[in-house]
Amino acid sequence: MKKRIAVFCAGDSSEREVSVNSTLNVVKNLDYQKFEPYLVVIEGTNWFVIPCVNLYTVGEFTLQSVLEHKGAGQIDKTDFTYEGQGFAAALIMIHGTPGENGLLQGYLEMMRIPFTTCSSFVSAITFDKHSCKRFLDYAGVKMAADTYIRKDVPYSKREIIRQVGLPMFVKPTIGGSSFGVTKVKTEEELEAALESAFKECDTIIAEAAIKGREMTNGIFKHKGTIYKLPVTEIITKREFFDYEAKYLGESDEICPAEISEELASKIQNLSERIYSFMGCNGVVRMDYIVDENEDVYFLEVNTVPGMTLMSLIPNMLKVQGIAVTDFLTMLIEDAIKE
Repeated sequence: MKKRIAVFCAGDSSEREVSVNSTLNVVKNLDYQKFEPYLVVIEGTNWFVIPCVNLYTVGEFTLQSVLEHKGAGQIDKTDFTYEGQGFAAALIMIHGTPGENGLLQGYLEMMRIPFTTCSSFVSAITFDKHSCKRFLDYAGVKMAADTYIRKDVPYSKREIIRQVGLPMFVKPTIGGSSFGVTKVKTEEELEAALESAFKECDTIIAEAAIKGREMTNGIFKHKGTIYKLPVTEIITKREFFDYEAKYLGESDEICPAEISEELASKIQNLSERIYSFMGCNGVVRMDYIVDENEDVYFLEVNTVPGMTLMSLIPNMLKVQGIAVTDFLTMLIEDAIKE
């Protein structure tokens, strides 16, 4: 018997459209012999439902049609049912709030619904860049020097520069897809960078820019076995791996990265160490900078990595020889504990 699966998408952050595009690629690749998927489009307190089988049959997978959710029903949030029926599991594809910061996970935990990502606790920690780095301080992970800035607490631009140096990256502590992130090279550029980051949230991390090669690595667990995906090098045509580089073709992703087996293993083993130390579940992508001495510096962790046609995880899976359909089945089965 097919299992009813809720596939969460959209959400309430700047990454809303990225989330829907990731979801559309996911639902096209689900195993419809095993699962009966339903899109759950989150828009504030409204959770609209679109049966994926109907979309799959007529081929109407578009960003606009999902965001408009015409004729869609709604989830009964008192017991997480749709038309009186429950779900075997939830596949979370919301980047940002509430799907990556632990809010949705907390609700599903209370409803006793299995889901495909990290727990609410782990999601909350990893979503906040400052909290994640402080947690990983205890694991002895190399990271760039940083300082923390809160909007309603007085701060000194000169003190920020003294602590982390120039160039630096100014980032909102929450969010992804590089929204609000600026590379700052001079003191004069800092104020505008802070203003841009504060538009995303009220807390900022200013982080020393490590000179080196940017690497990223996906990892997931299935039935107790860790799958370490190939390391990918990101070579961007822009100042850094920003939104345009990620989604508008302004970068090259080399997978597998053209590095020694020793360095590749070093990165993969570090990903496994962080994954296990943080208590992650589902698929996670770790981002790093490797300096000229081949020291590996952790940048951040993505607990709901993108799954668009241009995203990194699908390409890693292809190189590894894992079909996206099989991968999604593994995630769902692991959540249900089959």
